[in-house]
Amino acid sequence: MKPLLYTAPLLLALSLGACQKPHTAAESSPVTKDVTAQTTGLGETVTKIDARAVWQGSLDACREATTAADACLINTLRTGGASPSAINAARTLSAQGKPGYISAWQSIEGIGVATLEFPFRANTNQGTWLVDAAGKTVDVDEQVLDEGVRNLPEYKAFIDKHPEASPFAPAEASGSDALPDGGVRLRYTTPLRNCHACADEGQVTIGYDFDAKRSFKGKQLVELR
Repeated sequence: MKPLLYTAPLLLALSLGACQKPHTAAESSPVTKDVTAQTTGLGETVTKIDARAVWQGSLDACREATTAADACLINTLRTGGASPSAINAARTLSAQGKPGYISAWQSIEGIGVATLEFPFRANTNQGTWLVDAAGKTVDVDEQVLDEGVRNLPEYKAFIDKHPEASPFAPAEASGSDALPDGGVRLRYTTPLRNCHACADEGQVTIGYDFDAKRSFKGKQLVELR
């Protein structure tokens, strides 16, 4: 049997091939970020908040637990059969410093309305998220009197007479209005007081506007009295 003979060009090609870095699919095409592939860090897939985010289990064990309330809440949801959407919502609230979960869901004029439960609070144990078609959440108890409202003449006139008054959650649903081009406005009213146990000094109604596709467009002052 004759020995194999390698020509110089073939030896050179083999040598170069051995030194080159393997070509991967990631290098041959750009990477696109897919939100469904992200996780919370505990293995749950990040999912859109919808009716599946509701959880109605018991958190009694967390009231006597030695672990932090938010950690106990998340762990209880994970072991208590909560959906990935429910866990995602609870983790979002905990990250905001408001340990809680979604206890109920309804659809109003095509807008998702999630009832938030805050089991470890002494006061104001419920809240509301409005959820648009893209899954964007709007907390009706956050920044009720934003800069736009505070700069309005009617607000300045009110605060001149009631300098200590401020919004006290929770906001209450107060109806809806049709907007041009198929949009809708959901109205929420919040009392204005000097303290939690004080009598109301007034109330403010904010309208949350959504377009025909039910994407959130912004909010407007509807009434201040």
